[in-house]
Parts: sequence; structure tokens; C-alpha cells
Amino acid sequence: MIGAPIYIIGTERSGSNLLRVILNVHSRIDIPHPPHIMRYFHPLAPGYGDLTDPARLSHLTDDVMRLIDTHIYPWDVEIDRDRVVAEARPKTLLGVFAAIQEQHLEASGKARWGCKSTFMVHHVDDALERDPGARFIWLVRDPRDVAVSSRKSVFSPFHPMHTAQLWTDQQAQALALEARLGNNLLRLRYEDLLAEPEARIREVCTFLEEDFEPGMLEYDQTPAARKGAVLSESWQNTGRPLLKNNAGKYKTALTSGELASVEATAGAMMDTLGYPRELDPQPVLPSSWDRTCYATQGLWWRLGVEMRSLSHDENHWRRWRRAGLMFWLGIRRGGQ
Repeated sequence: MIGAPIYIIGTERSGSNLLRVILNVHSRIDIPHPPHIMRYFHPLAPGYGDLTDPARLSHLTDDVMRLIDTHIYPWDVEIDRDRVVAEARPKTLLGVFAAIQEQHLEASGKARWGCKSTFMVHHVDDALERDPGARFIWLVRDPRDVAVSSRKSVFSPFHPMHTAQLWTDQQAQALALEARLGNNLLRLRYEDLLAEPEARIREVCTFLEEDFEPGMLEYDQTPAARKGAVLSESWQNTGRPLLKNNAGKYKTALTSGELASVEATAGAMMDTLGYPRELDPQPVLPSSWDRTCYATQGLWWRLGVEMRSLSHDENHWRRWRRAGLMFWLGIRRGGQ
């Protein structure tokens, strides 16, 4: 029998890829790199109409398969499109996503699947309606370090203030979920994972009702970790042993203005989640002019990161193909 699904939720650049490759080592857990089906197709789903209609469900599945074909971390598993249509449960976008995950699980020979698309924080209720026993690991990281990491990643906002706003919104959602999900959700601090990896992974395994396996701490030796490290600089740490000093980098990496923009935006949530502020007195929220300047600066940083990705990332053009596909599907479905 397939065990209850596992979801890693929170904000990107919080260690979700690291946790994915650690858990993927487990003999019973299959967590492939996600094509982010729910993130990309949830806004488009209304354009497909009533998915209990087999023809409409087939159209959606065809487009989701196109996303998988352009996946920036190509899967080694061939997904049977007809089986997805037949086995989707329920006949919704989430059902299509789950049917695809189950085929990948079947190919792995393991017992339960997981998804590290942190954007699933927006779809927890739907996931629980389908699988009441689903487990959610809320991965939390200091927003100032998230901002440092995001500024160098092609997958994230660039200016620290924009990262701080996204972090604040998504942590607020996760905090509300924690209050009502009880034993279905575990909060895990990235900093604690770095400081005490075995203790924290044992805690995660207990939460998942799985045995701890020592090989999980040797994740960097696995093909999945090494593949990701080669494909993109944004994932290069998955191919390295745990970086215990990968916390507190904001102290030297952020300017005083950038630090102020993060703490002004995320300060209240930092207090709630136990991340002490650095600045006193507290900075005021950025003005409209500040935000315009941050947006302009973010665009300039994006250009630089894209140029570096072009020369260093093996999946650069796959990422652009994905962007083109979703842009085209957005125009096509948005008008229906």
C-alpha cells in the first residue's frame, strides 16, 4: 500500500533541496525534484473547465506532461499519460499531480512519495482532502539568510525586501496551518538541521513514522544530489556535505540598507519565529520611492544572475523553455 504523502513547505532558499535529497535516500521514501505542477497550473486550471469531463481532463494532462518534458531537473522515469488520466483521484489538477507522483513512486520501488515544492503551502487543504494522513514539514530559515541566497538564485526574488515580503506571507500561512493541523505538521528550523543533523533527521523520521537510516546523512554521495549540483549553481550545495557554517551569512553579505529593508518588512514574523533582530531602533517600512528603486535594482541583479546561469548552468535553456511554455499556456488558457 502507498503510505501517506510527505510535503516540504515554506519558502524557497530555506534548505528544501537539502532536505529533499536527505529524505530521498530513505529506503521507503521517494521525493523526486518537483516540476512544480500545482504552482504553474493552479492559476490556469479554471481555463480547462469541468475536469470531470474526460476530454477536459485529458487536455490538462497533456499540458502538464509538456511541463514535465521541459523539467529543469529531467526525470529518469517515463510517465504514462493515459494512466494519469485514468488514475487521477480526484478528477482535479491535484489528482493529476498525485497520479504522476504515484507513477514515479512505482518506478522507484519505494513505499511513499513526497513533494518538496514549497509552494504547496498554498494547497494544504486540497492535499489533506485527498490524503487525510499527509504529513507536512514546515522548513523555516532566517529571512535575512534567505535574502542572501535568493539574490544569487535564478529561482527567487532578488532584492532582499521582496524576499522578506514573500517569506513573511508564506510563514504566516504556515503558522496558521500549524495551529490547526496538529500532528500532521512539523516545524523544522534550517539552522537546527545544520547544527544537529542527526538529531533533527531522527526527529523528522519519528514524525513520519519511519525508521532513521544512517545513510540519510551521506546524501551528498547519491546520484540525485550530484545531478542537481551539476545542473544549476543554485543547487550546488546538495552535492556537498552539510555546511554547518551556512547560517548567519547576512551579517557580512547584506548592506545596512538591505538589512533594514528585511527587518522592517519581516520583523514581526521574525519575533514570532524566534529570530532576534539586529537593528535598534527598528527601521521604518520602505517608501514607495524605495520600492521603485528596489525593483529597478532587482532587475539589474536578475540580468547578472541570468548571464552567469547562461555560462554555468546546464539546465539554463530548459528553464527558458519552461518559461516560454507556461507563458504560451497562460495566454491560451487565460482567454478561455
